[in-house]
Amino acid sequence: MYQKYALVYALLLYMARNQLAGTGTSLKKLSPQARKRKLAYDKKFQKRPEQVKKRVECNRANRKAGTYGNGDKMDMSHCKSGKLVKESQKANRARNGQSGKSTLKAA
Repeated sequence: MYQKYALVYALLLYMARNQLAGTGTSLKKLSPQARKRKLAYDKKFQKRPEQVKKRVECNRANRKAGTYGNGDKMDMSHCKSGKLVKESQKANRARNGQSGKSTLKAA
């Protein structure tokens, strides 16, 4: 009797699992040529003057707020209004402009 319930419970756990978890494309999964192309693009992108300015501005604000390098998992995030606010790294970096979403926090 116990084995029957254990089997049903195991099936329910399996069915409830998120089937999409971990299926995103990571750098490790890319072919060597694609990885090389992506890293070259990223390097070029991060050299753009507007990206350098944005990164310097965020790092400066992060240091001033006392959250730079202390492991508190907080970033300084640009808002639509133009000001910088403290926000979790997870929320800030997840907002990447896909599906027509804005890449700036609404504030």
